Amino acid sequence: MPKLRLFTPGPTMVPEEIMLEMARPLDHHRTAGFKEMMKEAAENLKYVFQTTQATPLIITGSGTAAMEAAMVGCCAPGKKVLVAHCGKFGERWRDVCKRFKMEFVEVTAPYGHGIKAEQVAEGIKKAGGGFGSIICVHSETSTAAVSDVAAIAQVARQNDLLMMVDGITSVGAIPFKMDEWGIDVVVTGSQKALMLPPGLGILGVGPRAWQVVDTFDPPCYYNSLKAYRKSAADNDSPYTPNNQLIRGLVKSLQMIRAEGLENVWARSARLAKATRAAIQAMGVELFAADPADSVTALKVPAGIDEGKWRKEMRSRFGIHAAAGQGDMKGSVVRFNHMGYVDEIDTLGAIAAMEWTLADQGFKFTLGSGTAAFQRAIAAR
Repeated sequence: MPKLRLFTPGPTMVPEEIMLEMARPLDHHRTAGFKEMMKEAAENLKYVFQTTQATPLIITGSGTAAMEAAMVGCCAPGKKVLVAHCGKFGERWRDVCKRFKMEFVEVTAPYGHGIKAEQVAEGIKKAGGGFGSIICVHSETSTAAVSDVAAIAQVARQNDLLMMVDGITSVGAIPFKMDEWGIDVVVTGSQKALMLPPGLGILGVGPRAWQVVDTFDPPCYYNSLKAYRKSAADNDSPYTPNNQLIRGLVKSLQMIRAEGLENVWARSARLAKATRAAIQAMGVELFAADPADSVTALKVPAGIDEGKWRKEMRSRFGIHAAAGQGDMKGSVVRFNHMGYVDEIDTLGAIAAMEWTLADQGFKFTLGSGTAAFQRAIAAR
């Protein structure tokens, strides 16, 4: 019976310490104890977001729920939104604009490429004035490509626009500095680098964003940022929260703080670099031209049945890698580097990849990937 090892970029593996913490008896959420948990979580979220100014908010829902709340609450009526996207999740935020009838302009890059600041600046120039915000995915989970949100945020400030970032597979995994970079809103989810089961959408909302929030009433109820801000001032939640996930969040943030955020970033980068070296040593192509360190995508070699390959990795070795999405389904496989994953886990995933590729007839030197991985790790 193989041990299951999630290499999907969400949900990721959950440490035993967090699972045990969430197994403690359920308490009521309108208690002093719950407020203490919320207070500690908020303080440590500031550390993970690298902010002293933004207000952390915790929504019971997915990262999509939190991103929708951010967009509906911060994209003021009468102002255009620039949606910079290069994958399925950036396209989702464009679709949220459509659903809520927000006027928007798109800036795009091919799948596998990140968005560059000059593209955004040119998009603003071509479309004229009337913008209120820029939305960009930092680490595009679907393509494993990273965008230069620090430089894009400079463009936002130069044009007096809010900078809103989907940091769902970047926050807590790769460098993200909310205050230093001038980010006004960031969103993440519990099931990524925070090492929790799905179910919490988490935001950091800065002072410039709150100024916009207070200028209008958004077309939502449950996802109202104003409601969450009011409750957060008292370390509370406006609606029924997921008590046990918040208990787990407190523990996960303690673990991140104990390791040190820069050490977490370095671990993700080390694993990603070594994984990319292993894939290329096997003669397999990487997908992303601007690779993120939170997730690696590779092109399925010619003649390999992608579904059968991933199924065999899971059934024989417990390695669950992620399929491609949309038009990339069947042609791309993705491996996670976020959260509760280390060198030994990843080396095992590379070995499982080699054994199952060899069984399907892919021609390469068995052991070339694992050797390249080990060399890259040793050279750190």
